[in-house]
Amino acid sequence: MRKDSVLDAINEFPQEFELEELIEKLVFVEKVEKGLHQLSEGKTVTHEEVKETIKKW
Repeated sequence: MRKDSVLDAINEFPQEFELEELIEKLVFVEKVEKGLHQLSEGKTVTHEEVKETIKKW
């Protein structure tokens, strides 16, 4: 996670907030950034591949 992403998340909050809310937001931002990075690297699966995987569960 980049420092600027953390600062952007903090700046979206009001002057007073619960630390737990910030942690949840940072986890969300990190997961979105990771997903976008995987997408840009072509590390994705098709809907059909997911359906086939679920059948094996």
